[in-house]
Amino acid sequence: MAYRLFTGPDDRSFCERVSAALAEGYVLHGSPSAAFNGSSVIVAQAVVLPAAFASADAAVADAVEGLGIDGVGYEETIEGHA
Repeated sequence: MAYRLFTGPDDRSFCERVSAALAEGYVLHGSPSAAFNGSSVIVAQAVVLPAAFASADAAVADAVEGLGIDGVGYEETIEGHA
């Protein structure tokens, strides 16, 4: 999975789960969040896998390049298809 969101009580188990994901190559995404549910603090931390996003970015770049309109202005594109 390219994106994971860990949630749970603010305890050792939560930290171990996030640490394990970091060891697998994930990186932290955004700041952690914390909330109080009336009895304990619940925390959340998102992590992302950079390689998955790099390949997605490359796929988007390839798709845009395949459109064949790189460097052509909007007006030229409209006139060429009118």
